Amino acid sequence: MPVGIRKVCGRCIAEKNMFAEGLYGFYYENRLRDAMHSFKFSGRKDVGRCLVGLVEEKISAFSDKFDCIIPIPVTEKRLRERGFNQSFILAEEIARMTGRPVLHSMLRKTKETKDQYTLSREERRKNIKGAFSLTGNTSLKGKMVLLVDDLYTTGQTSREAARILYQGKAQSVVLFALARTP
Repeated sequence: MPVGIRKVCGRCIAEKNMFAEGLYGFYYENRLRDAMHSFKFSGRKDVGRCLVGLVEEKISAFSDKFDCIIPIPVTEKRLRERGFNQSFILAEEIARMTGRPVLHSMLRKTKETKDQYTLSREERRKNIKGAFSLTGNTSLKGKMVLLVDDLYTTGQTSREAARILYQGKAQSVVLFALARTP
């Protein structure tokens, strides 16, 4: 069952918030965890699209908060290994729902990192620091960006990406994560 906006823990409150607002679809547990693994690790793009479809009403109600969509990128190596970027799939589905453009190549992951799920909160922050850069000729000046990620755990990946988007003069960054850890 879709969840929505939830109170955050004290540790999250204490960290600098990079987002104007945030929305997530589900808690990452039980059958949803299985579905996410199927999507992310078994190439079941249809599962990702279906899950986003289940929260379409919430996303549509949130669509006045953004005028473009930027998915969290993966490195070329990870793209070759997996065959797709799960955040791109989610972003494309959100674009279909809202009519907002996806700026696929605006943000690039330039540094190979360890898998975040194997690391502590502090290790995650250090691991992802400096992993993203802006590319392309499209300006973010004055843009309200929807940053799309598949899973929000500690927020280190999305915070680092948002920091780079703000360096590119984005007016605001709102976050959509398909799932978040409880």
